[in-house]
Amino acid sequence: MLSVTTNAVDPRSMNVLSTECLPSGRQRQKLRTARTPPLVQVVMAMIVIAGQSFAQTNQDYVAPDTLKQLTLEQLMDIDVTSVSRRSEKLSETASAIQVVTGEDIHRSGATTLPEALRLAPNLQVAQADSRQWGISARGFNNTLANKLLVMIDGRTVYTPLYAGVFWDVQNVMLEDVDRIEVVSGPGGTLWGANAVNGVINVISKSAKDTQGGLVSGGGGSFLQDFGAVRYGDQIGSNLFVRVYGQRFDHQPAVLPNGVESTNGWDMTRGGFRADWYPSAANTLTLQGDFYAGTFEQLARVPFTLTPVVGETKVDGQNLLGRWTRTFSDESDLTVQVYFDRTWRDIPNSSTLAAFPNAIAEDLKTYDLDFQHRFPWGTRQSVVWGAGYRLMQDELNNSPSLAFLPARRNLQLFSGFIQDEITIVPERVQLTLGTKIEHNDYSGVEVQPNARIAWTLDHRQTVWAAVSRAVRSPSRIDADLSALTPPGTPPGTLIGNPNFDAETLIAYELGYRVRPVDSLTLSLATFYNDYDKLRSVNGAFPAQVIANDFEGETYGVELSGNWRATGWWRFRGGYTYLQKDLRATSPTANPSVREGNDPENQFLVQSIVDLPAHFQFDVVGRYVDTLANPNVPSYFTCDVRVAWRYKDSLEISLVGQNLWDNQHPEFGAAAARQEIPRSIYGKVTWRF
Repeated sequence: MLSVTTNAVDPRSMNVLSTECLPSGRQRQKLRTARTPPLVQVVMAMIVIAGQSFAQTNQDYVAPDTLKQLTLEQLMDIDVTSVSRRSEKLSETASAIQVVTGEDIHRSGATTLPEALRLAPNLQVAQADSRQWGISARGFNNTLANKLLVMIDGRTVYTPLYAGVFWDVQNVMLEDVDRIEVVSGPGGTLWGANAVNGVINVISKSAKDTQGGLVSGGGGSFLQDFGAVRYGDQIGSNLFVRVYGQRFDHQPAVLPNGVESTNGWDMTRGGFRADWYPSAANTLTLQGDFYAGTFEQLARVPFTLTPVVGETKVDGQNLLGRWTRTFSDESDLTVQVYFDRTWRDIPNSSTLAAFPNAIAEDLKTYDLDFQHRFPWGTRQSVVWGAGYRLMQDELNNSPSLAFLPARRNLQLFSGFIQDEITIVPERVQLTLGTKIEHNDYSGVEVQPNARIAWTLDHRQTVWAAVSRAVRSPSRIDADLSALTPPGTPPGTLIGNPNFDAETLIAYELGYRVRPVDSLTLSLATFYNDYDKLRSVNGAFPAQVIANDFEGETYGVELSGNWRATGWWRFRGGYTYLQKDLRATSPTANPSVREGNDPENQFLVQSIVDLPAHFQFDVVGRYVDTLANPNVPSYFTCDVRVAWRYKDSLEISLVGQNLWDNQHPEFGAAAARQEIPRSIYGKVTWRF
């Protein structure tokens, strides 16, 4: 987070925030139509023949009803792909990885992707208001978190504006999620820049596994109303398709006095997926989504101080294709290509009438990626690949908030190689690899990695890793030009065209064990050494963004699954985190801290199948105090009661944040909003 004692820049609302004044005025302009480069014509042509993602194989899917009956040993043997870019058993991975299955999400009552991510005990997830979230791993959390790579079906969900994720538009249809793989710790060797503290990989079910119809809907207090429709069908003997649409209307969060704030949230989304199996060796997938929505926001009439309720408007589209050619169990080739467009128009909310700060962004992303896996001798498996990404980012600037130049064509070139070496068959495996990237801001970046896994026996695995990862500069770091008045202009905060990539050297040690058949435990420890972290240097009225912070974090992550009986299962975990950051320059503002993180947090999910087709599920969460700005610790729980008739009809009632009337999770006290206790009902019909 970019936070200073007197000011901060938040591109989610594109406001210049001050502890002494509210943001002001509104100015909107039409964005120029971006010219399409010749490469795009090639990319769009490849979409026609692109196929299955390296991050997913359809054969890996396990139906939710089956997951409920799996033993703990079978759950630990679920295949994951986020650690090595190939399918491998969860129990044998040399990484701190947690898997949230579609069944875990369904039984939690989660309604949005951020709520589902709460179920990963190795993530820090904080809700700032009805639609804004801070999500990170191993610290540095805020609503502008920039050290976590997020993928949805192989498509990187990323904005170069601040090197993070706009969570308010990632409203995937949760009924179609197969699993979410969450890797805490560096993943830069395989996944590239911004996979510094972790990787989130959301993997959807194939169209083959979502045949038939689904209709669901409901409503409640905080989540006012929602509905979804999905239908899947088979065309011929080897082509499967599905289409879906969904919508929701969300009430605003509340102020400390219980009065509703101004951030109502509505979103409409739809899309399709087609999976074609022309032969046993080939798989092709084509999928796409579109969305549109609005967010309430306190705004100002341009060039006046008159407050009004404005609307931030968003819409977006994406189209993705993948092709996988399987040569043998140990060799395959994957090509993936996608196009993604996002648009966001934010009203003016500055209290300075002469300096309206309305702004709009149009971002188009074109991405091409391939990888090849093959055996080398009898004890080595090599995977290598390359990629190219073009991001056309265009902004309508305002007098008080600008990114210069307003339009940039950002290119990212990358290549990687990784060698998995079997030292002792079925016992010891060493993995060595590196990724080399070139971005337009900091140039060439190298991200090597070494991992070793030692399988003591079929119940125990010890692993260790040393990695280097980088966080590439964003437009905030290099291109920002903002008025940051503590009361009156002209104060400035400007980006640094020489801003360097933030770097991390990470040391990890982990242990997985299944002491008895009904219990599995995973322990991961880490020590992270950061350099060139973002700072704000100088004093008002002239401040500049620089790389003059460094520091260390260390901690412990413990997670487990316990099947108490055939009808009662527990899952959850505990995380401990310590952080020590310091300035390396006397001009660096000493109040700047990257993120606001709890020292302790724990999660427990209880899943119970009762007689007469009833289900009773509870998720309990405790989050420790956030130090700066101070947010008190809290405990809360979600409860779900459901009745299911065969596989066709399900009626459920869900209560969220039931422990207290309302509580804050993030934000400075002056503008902090709180999350209320809520309840909703839902009916789902499958046919």
